[in-house]
Amino acid sequence: MPMKAPLTSSSSSCSSIGGGGTISTLFNHRHFLSLNTRPSSSSSSSSSLVYYAHKPNYHHNLRFSFVSRAADSTQPSSAPAPISSDKTIVTDDEFTLAKVSFGVIGLGAGVTLLGYGFGAYFNILPGSEWSAIMLTYGFPLAIIGMALKYAELKPVPCLTYSDAKMLREKCATPILKQVRNDVIRYRYGDEQHLEEALKRIFQYGLGAGIPRRSAPMLQMIREEVTEDGKYCLVLVFEAKALQLSDFEKRQAKFASFFGPGITAEVGKGENDLYEVKLISNTTL
Repeated sequence: MPMKAPLTSSSSSCSSIGGGGTISTLFNHRHFLSLNTRPSSSSSSSSSLVYYAHKPNYHHNLRFSFVSRAADSTQPSSAPAPISSDKTIVTDDEFTLAKVSFGVIGLGAGVTLLGYGFGAYFNILPGSEWSAIMLTYGFPLAIIGMALKYAELKPVPCLTYSDAKMLREKCATPILKQVRNDVIRYRYGDEQHLEEALKRIFQYGLGAGIPRRSAPMLQMIREEVTEDGKYCLVLVFEAKALQLSDFEKRQAKFASFFGPGITAEVGKGENDLYEVKLISNTTL
């Protein structure tokens, strides 16, 4: 923004100054000082300078007036640093027969034998001399496979943290280990995981119990370490017809059934999920 200031002088001259300004003087007349300032890109504020000079009787009276305008000095806020956690999730890649569905195996083998047996019997496929044997064994295998598939109870997901895995062998009680192994494998003939335990704890159909249709369903389990360094197995249930109070008043029964050597805690999760924490009292 150009800035101008009146000047009175007894001499006559014309000169230039840095920044593009000029000084024009006329004898015994008023003249002006013009300063063309350009704002710097690195400056956070800009100022206007008014310069007035009057020279009566050859004495200089100088007056400087600064008018400042605040510039936007807000710096872009840096992104918050991500919160680091020393917990890493461990994937269970160990192969065991308990993780295999026998219903899928039986049904697949039976259907394969039946299909090839019929093809060989009608001379569509080679091996007609073996067609009778394939049909004889294929039919019962397919029936058994369908029955196992119908009665199959799939394993629940298991979320394991690395620090909990290191404590499992030394700090987890035998019952906690058995509970974990039972719910992460295929089961047959059971309506739900931990059916016997939930039946005793919630007392289905009894006066102080709950209706069987309102029974909680196990959705997943989680292995973690508490703040005081204890191994904890968390059972996550879905119970749309129950309240947190229904779990809290049975907290002692959870500790008794899955004990000894543990402490039970209950809490509310998201939506209709409830958590039962089975904390081992064994420490390193």
